[in-house]
Amino acid sequence: MIVDCAGKPLDLTRPQVMGILNVTPDSFSDGGQFIAPDAALKQAQKMVADGAAIIDVGGESTRPGAAIVSVEEEIARVVPVIEAIQSEIDIPISIDTSKPDVMRAAVNAGAGLINDVQALRVEGALQAAAELDVPVCLMHAQGTPDNMQDNPNYDAVVAEVSQFLYERVSVCEQAGISRDKLIVDPGFGFGKRASHNLRLMKHLDLLVKQGLPVLIGVSRKSMIGKLLNVSVDERLAASLALSALAVWQGAKIIRSHDVRETVQAIMMTQHVIQVTDID
Repeated sequence: MIVDCAGKPLDLTRPQVMGILNVTPDSFSDGGQFIAPDAALKQAQKMVADGAAIIDVGGESTRPGAAIVSVEEEIARVVPVIEAIQSEIDIPISIDTSKPDVMRAAVNAGAGLINDVQALRVEGALQAAAELDVPVCLMHAQGTPDNMQDNPNYDAVVAEVSQFLYERVSVCEQAGISRDKLIVDPGFGFGKRASHNLRLMKHLDLLVKQGLPVLIGVSRKSMIGKLLNVSVDERLAASLALSALAVWQGAKIIRSHDVRETVQAIMMTQHVIQVTDID
């Protein structure tokens, strides 16, 4: 499957890495490092050299308890960075936002995919995405960043997440967004306890079997810190293990801070998947 990201192809016939580029002062892992467009461009170039197939630019932190950023501030953060990357790099750029005005500004600046943690539920976002006619990643989240980890609760997390995502897929199709432009993300860490995240990972193949490309984001997430008692900068090995498990079950996009290492983990997993049983 080749996804057309505003004229730039994203090849999903095999698993790919989405490089995370946060242009925020408060993201949990790399906040403040890449706010300036020149620093962001250098990081994007490094990620491309390391094997990223798409760069995901975000101007508002979605970590638990993160402060809300105004539309104007978010646009001011992401547009200069997208313009700088667009002028130098040929791979697709994704905009990580839930705000319709930011979606429009980012796509006009050169972004070719919308990555929305609210699955186009913010007022006006569904219409904006339909008008912009670029692919969209719909993510599941219980609650919002300021309250999502207060008391997440599910009766059957795998079934509920899957049902939510495919209800949103149906809403998108009714709004005129074609199915071949949609990607789904179970939203690891967004309104979920560690046990919920583990169950979703164990049964990720059930979501994959529903037919749309699946994106996962587990890079350096707090579930790793909780389960292994390690700091953010000590979570690479566990992030790679989870990424390999996701690819083994059919995930097509792995969103990562650590592009080079994740690309290698995916390639190794693919070698095992593709090996024949005949010597």
